[in-house]
Amino acid sequence: MTSRVNANGGWKLQFASKVQLSGEEVSSAMYDPKGWYAATVPGTALTTLVNNHIYAEPTYGENDRPESIPESLARNSYWYRTTVAVPIAYRGRHTWLHFDGINYSATVWVNGAKVGTIRGAFIRGLFDITAQVKPGSKAVVAVLIDPQPHPGTPHEHTLRAGIGLNGGDTALDGPTFLSSIGWDWLATVRDRETGIWQGVYLDSTGPVLLKDPLVTTDLPLPKTDSADIGISTTVENVTDTQQTGVVHGRIEGISFEEKVELAPHSSQLVKFDSKSTPALHMLHPRLWWPAGYGAQALYDLHLEFAQGAAVSDTQRVKFGVRKIQYSVPESDNLTISVNGVRMFLRGGDWGLDEAMKRVPRERLEAQIKLHRLANINLIRNWVGQSTSEDLYELCDQYGILIWDEFFQPNPSDGPEPLDVPTYMANVRDKILRLRNHPSIMLWCARNEGDPPPVIDAGIKQLIDELEPTRLYQPSSTSGHGVMSHGPYHWQEPAKFYNVDAAFKTEIGSVSVPTLESIQGMMPQKDWETINDDWAIHDFARGNSGADTYPEMLNQRYGKVLNLADFVRKAQLANYEGYRAMYEGRNAKLFAPATAIITWMSHPAQPSFVWQLYHYDLEPNASLYGVKAAGETVHVQWNETTDQVEVINNLPTALQDARLKVTVYALDGKVLNSEQRVVNAEASKATDVLLVKPGEALQFVRLELTDAAGKPLSRNFYWRGAAGTPDNLTSLNSLSQVTLKATAVRRDALGKTTISVTLSNPTEHVALMTHVQLHHRAANATGEGDRVLPAFASENYLSLAPGETRELSIVADTKLLQGGEAVVAVDGWNVGITAAKSPGVVVELNTNAQVDHWPVTYLPYQKEALR
Repeated sequence: MTSRVNANGGWKLQFASKVQLSGEEVSSAMYDPKGWYAATVPGTALTTLVNNHIYAEPTYGENDRPESIPESLARNSYWYRTTVAVPIAYRGRHTWLHFDGINYSATVWVNGAKVGTIRGAFIRGLFDITAQVKPGSKAVVAVLIDPQPHPGTPHEHTLRAGIGLNGGDTALDGPTFLSSIGWDWLATVRDRETGIWQGVYLDSTGPVLLKDPLVTTDLPLPKTDSADIGISTTVENVTDTQQTGVVHGRIEGISFEEKVELAPHSSQLVKFDSKSTPALHMLHPRLWWPAGYGAQALYDLHLEFAQGAAVSDTQRVKFGVRKIQYSVPESDNLTISVNGVRMFLRGGDWGLDEAMKRVPRERLEAQIKLHRLANINLIRNWVGQSTSEDLYELCDQYGILIWDEFFQPNPSDGPEPLDVPTYMANVRDKILRLRNHPSIMLWCARNEGDPPPVIDAGIKQLIDELEPTRLYQPSSTSGHGVMSHGPYHWQEPAKFYNVDAAFKTEIGSVSVPTLESIQGMMPQKDWETINDDWAIHDFARGNSGADTYPEMLNQRYGKVLNLADFVRKAQLANYEGYRAMYEGRNAKLFAPATAIITWMSHPAQPSFVWQLYHYDLEPNASLYGVKAAGETVHVQWNETTDQVEVINNLPTALQDARLKVTVYALDGKVLNSEQRVVNAEASKATDVLLVKPGEALQFVRLELTDAAGKPLSRNFYWRGAAGTPDNLTSLNSLSQVTLKATAVRRDALGKTTISVTLSNPTEHVALMTHVQLHHRAANATGEGDRVLPAFASENYLSLAPGETRELSIVADTKLLQGGEAVVAVDGWNVGITAAKSPGVVVELNTNAQVDHWPVTYLPYQKEALR
């Protein structure tokens, strides 16, 4: 490859119905695209129309209703057109035009000539345009994109109708964004993601191409002191004459090569392994590990095809040395081991990365970092809806495994694909494109159902041909202890301890965002009344049980007074529910629980349900509940047995650890305090001591340190009296606590780090202390705007009487816009003594105070329910 040229710029878009010309004419240099829209590439047609202010932002308020953005967008064809300069360095070489992803089908013209077609959202387009372009000159590229043939009829989310059915006829079209018809976590996307949704570029080669390189690694487990590397690549002659040359390969200090002769228009698979090339027996390799178990070491493979001094083509592949195993001798359940170490998987389901596929790498990296912060070690790419190279590269980098799926939903959510050849072509290209990523754990054919026999057989054949090391799992809900099917609604923490499957691929809860996130996703008129604006953001009758959620809050925590109180109480529910979701599986660690994947960890639109952080990238308490439960060594109070348990996810035993258990009354008085020396076996949950509920609400604080006194795990619980553990209304009588704080700001290498110390000087518990990072101009008043994303090492902390806790908040310095940092503090019963140091202040988050807002009781809009 020589001098790749980014071709994402300069695109124009127009409705095909407004262009009464042929592709030859539209792609002519003489054609003037007057009146066309400046197009966003990568992006969809709707993205372009929103960016041109034809339609308002669909995810805000009720802007997505069909009265505002027409359904006809999903039935329109669109022209895209641009000009791109072809480098003079391409002279004497083949010029190639690449499309990384177009939805749904496309016909491509260059300088008046049709060069080919693309069909399916997940297949690449590659076109030899040597005959159509002149190096050193500009080329016109025109693409006619047709929408998927079966866009279906969406169900509009309203309080009266509820969320309604998921999916529909979009599934007939197979490899597309079938969730865009609307799901119980996504409003309808009116253009169904039609457009050039991934990047476009040019490059050049000589007469021979290197295609689809594959790297495999094997370890002689249980030893990991060596690795055998296997490498293969297809070498293709694209000319009318015989070609001879040498495939050269290099991995750091390891080099290898093979001479190749190719007949005209022929190809050959070239392989290297440690038997034929002893240097590929690597000694003392750096291993790739999932997060929490070691570093994410990556190697670079450089391949080139050389003909004398001329290099025809090159390929670079990043790979990790690791070995995944899928079973253990004592169990039939799907059990993942990496490099010989058994892993308990704490995962999150992704339905779609963003409603309109607006996912720049910077945003995606923030999302992956939030998963890492939450101690998540797996993402399930549900129905393959989030397929971009950046996702896989970032999961490699941050140590997040991927359960990767193809393009079929639950059979009740859509019919079988009509065009099987197109479906299988997209499956094949996805495997070839992504298979070198160490993060991919397995391939799954279908969500909650077996694939049709013809597709199942086709995928098995492709796996045998293309994918020699990974497991093929036909369904996300059958075989080897794997099961889905929720439940998806909030439930009392103890109920999450009912382990109905060893490998649980879906279980979820309502997950309310912060007050500021709610205020940012809908106009003020909708803040204090639950109406159809809430429904379009998933708060309505459906699998989430959102319609019964407000009454649950009333009964569990006391009558909701207004939106601020709703959020305050919902954060307790978030933390309790999501922590128990994972701790319930911890309690049965490998006996039989091997994995839990929450439905969902990531939102595709602003939502009230199924998320660890909001669409705007602010975490809520759910993320920190999951983070607490996901510690590698963890201490917890079992919600069903009342046992304090130590959960050891490590492959080595924990020796002579120290456990301290302190029980507090509602008024902060110590009711009991006990200490134990703990020895905990590897990969096991160990019972330590019993803490029974008391006659009134109580708090339980757990501290675990290693033998040298180094902190390993902290946990803090609140539970109602024996017999009524879920009656927490007495929390409303907690005394107000005013915390003391200090903060220090450090700016370096483009990052701002705020080190915060919070101290509770009182005799009372400070419950669910929440910090937010804001910014404001110097000498300005008010709380300023939030800084997002910002990564707090701890949040929603509960401080015992006399306790001091430290945390850090990290954000890009540019997000502070040259102003001062504001650490805004709120909580269940928390105030703060304001503090100031250079560049940062700590103060109360006034906006989040319940008494700052009128009492409304947050009613439902009655007319919306009729």
